[in-house]
Amino acid sequence: MNKVSRFAVTTAFVLASASSAYAGCGISSGSVRIAGSDFPAIQAVSGAAAACDGGGVSVTVDLNTDHKDRQVAALTANPAEFTSSIVANSTLVALMNDGLARPLDSLVAKHGGDLAKSQLITVDGKIMAVAFMANAQHLFYRKDVLDAAGVGVPSTYEEVLAAAEAIKSKGLMDYPIAGTYKAGWNLGEEFVNMYLGHGGSFFKAGSAEPAINNAKGVATLNMMKALTGYMNPDFLTHDSNAVQAEWEAGNAALTNLWGSRAGAVTDGEGSTAEIESNTMFASAPTVAGGSMPASTLWWDGFTVATNISDEDAEATFQAMMQGVSLDMAKANADKANWLIAGATPQAAGVGVVATAQGGATPYPMLPYMGTMHGAIGGELADFLQGKESAEQALADIEAAYIAAAKEKGFL
Repeated sequence: MNKVSRFAVTTAFVLASASSAYAGCGISSGSVRIAGSDFPAIQAVSGAAAACDGGGVSVTVDLNTDHKDRQVAALTANPAEFTSSIVANSTLVALMNDGLARPLDSLVAKHGGDLAKSQLITVDGKIMAVAFMANAQHLFYRKDVLDAAGVGVPSTYEEVLAAAEAIKSKGLMDYPIAGTYKAGWNLGEEFVNMYLGHGGSFFKAGSAEPAINNAKGVATLNMMKALTGYMNPDFLTHDSNAVQAEWEAGNAALTNLWGSRAGAVTDGEGSTAEIESNTMFASAPTVAGGSMPASTLWWDGFTVATNISDEDAEATFQAMMQGVSLDMAKANADKANWLIAGATPQAAGVGVVATAQGGATPYPMLPYMGTMHGAIGGELADFLQGKESAEQALADIEAAYIAAAKEKGFL
């Protein structure tokens, strides 16, 4: 599954030449219920799919920042609450673990003629999702603020800390760094990125046994805590939406934010011309002398639920094909690094490209990685608030993971 993930993401930067000829939905009946995370690229995809509503088919959209935490329960119901869950590397695994996403081979054969091979996420010989965009967290920086502080563009996290100190010491900003450190999934992802940047492994070779309570784990936590020293004191509440708002308000000069937000912070809305013209993008930084960016490569795509009728499944696939059409990509060129055949890479995508070219790895697509991620996100807040040591936090993570992994049958 790692190979599938790497293939799908890296091909985002060598888009195939093809034409999309979807000139209408052509759906006569069915119920389409789309759910996903709430950010601009998915708003664009789901909005285009929603245009199929009417003429015998009903299309509804439910976007929520907590989608990844509720999708399993929603698709476990029979019939499922949603007919399509928009997923990424890790969240597809969560659905597949419980058999909640159906193979798409027959639907692709019937309605997916415009899809590029790089969009077909194939697991054990079956197409389980259709990818439509590539993503990664990478460095956003304010050129004017760095210039005023007399520092260059950081390429390492050690340089990020030095730049933040220069900005703060000169009185340019109180909290120059912003981060998606909201307790839970976001905080867990920050650890995943930083730990991989340190060259860490999450599990003992060939097993589901945890392996993070080590020197690299301690170094990861210490770097994360050092960064929070330059963040707003409410950093444990900041997700991507909050960081974007902080950036557009001019309250931060450095952040490792999702590439899918690059277009949103330079779109002429929600900020000022001065901030937008000085917002630049670069590869995610390296750390601790490593050469690999401390980030993970991702794809986003759509699935079709198992626990729905075949009629609703076909209607859902047809609507989602409208959602991931070339017309949609052209109309929303600045919202994502589209994997859609014929789409032109967005100008603001340089950070994602640089992070991929620097050797960042795909997010680990292992059945038990979601359980590890959840344990990490749930156990780090006390350490970052100075209530326990790094070693104790890592021990707590491993204990929480082992308990959950045994319950799920991984150990």
